Amino acid sequence: MPLSKQQSTQLRRRFFIAFADQLRVVWPIISGILLIMVGSGLVIWRIEGWRLDEALYFTFVTGLTIGYGDFSPTHLSARLLALVIGFSGIVLTGLVAAVSVQALNATGRGSWE
Repeated sequence: MPLSKQQSTQLRRRFFIAFADQLRVVWPIISGILLIMVGSGLVIWRIEGWRLDEALYFTFVTGLTIGYGDFSPTHLSARLLALVIGFSGIVLTGLVAAVSVQALNATGRGSWE
């Protein structure tokens, strides 16, 4: 049986509330990972001599494992930092997925009560 518009809205609201609750739990970890990523990007900015926006763009494209290839570090130390950014991005993506699954589980439990 399909959900009514009101039920659908309530489920969506429960999900976002549960998502925010779960996010508060792991926020110190997520903020630490973001700090590592941005810090590494800023070091790469200094090493490679890119503009700041290019370095931050590179950081998040690499961290989200998209990797367009329009910017690539040439110095060994910058390449090693790019690896740190990439692995940090994988962990960050996993955390966001885990938080989403927990929120979905909490929403599902709440809808059957």
